[in-house]
Amino acid sequence: MSDFEHSTRPPVDADARRAIAPVICYPNEGLPKPDLDLLRTARKSASKTGEVLVPARDARCFEVPAGHFFRITSVEGPQVGDLNLWNLNDLSERFYSGKTRALHGTHITIGERMWSSFPHMRPMATIVEDTLGWYGIDAYGGSVHDVIGTRCDPYTGNLLSGSQYHHCCHSNLTRALADHLEIPLAEAEPAVHDVLNVFMCTGFTRDTGQYFMKASPVRPGDYLEFFAEIDLLGDLSACPGGDCSSEHSSDTAPCFPLLVEVFAPEAAALSEWRSPAPNGYDRTHGR
Repeated sequence: MSDFEHSTRPPVDADARRAIAPVICYPNEGLPKPDLDLLRTARKSASKTGEVLVPARDARCFEVPAGHFFRITSVEGPQVGDLNLWNLNDLSERFYSGKTRALHGTHITIGERMWSSFPHMRPMATIVEDTLGWYGIDAYGGSVHDVIGTRCDPYTGNLLSGSQYHHCCHSNLTRALADHLEIPLAEAEPAVHDVLNVFMCTGFTRDTGQYFMKASPVRPGDYLEFFAEIDLLGDLSACPGGDCSSEHSSDTAPCFPLLVEVFAPEAAALSEWRSPAPNGYDRTHGR
């Protein structure tokens, strides 16, 4: 038997190896827990301070001060969105989808958080309301609000089909950030990062392990609402796939706007709340 044949044959105990129970990599019971009762009480006193309507197949930026709330709503028709977040005062601190996924799972909902990149690694935003929380995990393994997809982009499109499509979420987010900060596209693009796929219904196939999408259950009026833990710059793209029932990066899928609203609570309502400090690791890295 050649070395290759030996290396590709299953061992005699293959079934036993597959049957070993998994171990959760990051047990999250020790994570600091948001005080949802406090936040929801504060939300009741909040007044609307602004809104941004994100056009279909485009993106817009918005700003949210720490201690405020923001809501993303599907309006007019079923639509998913790709969300980037940065520290408003330091763009090097950005949403870290991979660590958020490791801490909470492939999809996030009420009480879970969007965590920031190293070395800061702190909560950026906490989900306080989710009108799609009822969906759960379906028979295909699909769920909503994923942190596994990267964002539709022109580079992958060019690689797979030779296309030059400019209204995918990556390009939308890049243009919006460049416009908001009044910087060149080439400076804005490196700041665009992996997203929270708001309202998108996704999972992995069981047979091939491939990332899939299916029609989002989102209806006009459904929303996802967050509490800003730090000063935030947000960037939201209304995906050119619409509800992602058939394709993305498309000019043919029905697409609709998304609405972002910002709400300020009364100051006294959050007198006991403090914005989280950057991560406490000493950054000596063994030296």
